[in-house]
Amino acid sequence: MTITFIGHGYVGLVTACVFADFGNKVYVVGHTPEKIERLKKGDPIIYEPGLKELLEKNIKAKRLMFTLNLKNAVAESEIVFIAVGTPPKENGEADLSMVLSVAENIAKSLKNDFTVVSCKSTVPVGTNKQIEAILLKNKPDKLKIAVASCPEFLREGTAIYDTMNADRVVIGSTSKRAIDLLVKLHEPVCGKKIVTDLASAELIKYTSNSMLAVKISFANLISFYCEKSGADVETVLNATGLDKRIGRIFMDPGLGYGGSCFPKDVRALISVGKNLGNDTSYLEAVEKVNVLARENFIKKIRQHNISDKKVAVWGLSFKPNTDDIRFAPSISIVEQLLKDGFKINAYDPVAADNFKKLFPPGNISYVDSPYDAVNNVSALLILTEWNEFKQIDLKKVKSLMKKPVIFDGRNIYTPEIIKKLGFRYFSTGRQPI
Repeated sequence: MTITFIGHGYVGLVTACVFADFGNKVYVVGHTPEKIERLKKGDPIIYEPGLKELLEKNIKAKRLMFTLNLKNAVAESEIVFIAVGTPPKENGEADLSMVLSVAENIAKSLKNDFTVVSCKSTVPVGTNKQIEAILLKNKPDKLKIAVASCPEFLREGTAIYDTMNADRVVIGSTSKRAIDLLVKLHEPVCGKKIVTDLASAELIKYTSNSMLAVKISFANLISFYCEKSGADVETVLNATGLDKRIGRIFMDPGLGYGGSCFPKDVRALISVGKNLGNDTSYLEAVEKVNVLARENFIKKIRQHNISDKKVAVWGLSFKPNTDDIRFAPSISIVEQLLKDGFKINAYDPVAADNFKKLFPPGNISYVDSPYDAVNNVSALLILTEWNEFKQIDLKKVKSLMKKPVIFDGRNIYTPEIIKKLGFRYFSTGRQPI
């Protein structure tokens, strides 16, 4: 098939590379000349394990093309995917301006007798009906279109694997012809094919992300109980997770959820609920606990009273194996520390350049290794659970620090081991040692 992706963020770029790897001819449309030129040269722009190799392979095979020319790409394609951003507005609503603008441009560029326009952007219920109305209003009279919702469920850091080995492929449409084309396109993708209506497909995405956010906030809520009662959150949640109806996956205490999906999708679902006249207090509580998790971490640092206010930060990305810092816990934590007059040595394997755009060097210094970060500081703050921190030489870390104090926002160490090494250790939902 010949298909087009409009948008080259995590979703658009990764999915385009995967479908090109399956043997399709794939156009990726952007609007920034510099980024399109970088992509043409095999530079993925974003950090995602394995993406550069997949990108280079399919460019070389001439199955993957990057262009600024939406008109020509759409004209040639059987399926056009909308994969542009839907950032949150101040009131929490998803900003659909890019999605709806792209829909109009697609309509005016159609040439095939029949084209499927499928939205991969995360959008509120009813958006695809708006897309359909725009397409019908602006398309050439003789050409036929069908609208579909085909949400993505990839995780940053494992995006290629998730796209090829999905738990489920959701296809929402009222058109049998569109469904048949999308099912055929997704034949190489593992996972159950869920064919449904537009509204259900739209809501499945928000429901999935919000449910995962609920589990994270619930784990953090229990961690608050544990810290006040003397219980151990890891023991409590491990035992709870052994119940097959509950499970332990995504029920991890720490600094809360971040990234490009959970924060905005929870807020968007709250906004949708209010528009529908539903009670949204449950989801509002989920969001509140997420904020409290970070405030609780800051409170521990302030209570320790670090006299020289020199600290190291390990990890800036919202999760490991990505350079994405959108809504990362590190942002609000670093912001508060700088307001409190702290001087920070920060280290992250891939996200430092993105973080510098928000916090230019000054009272925060960006260093090249975790050991450089802890040199002559009075506390270490672990904000992202990168693998390289888990079995690092802690004896060396201690020797470099002015005072051996660790605030672990991700519970990556065993307290007993840390205690034997002579550290003061403050983790989440466990008693300090």
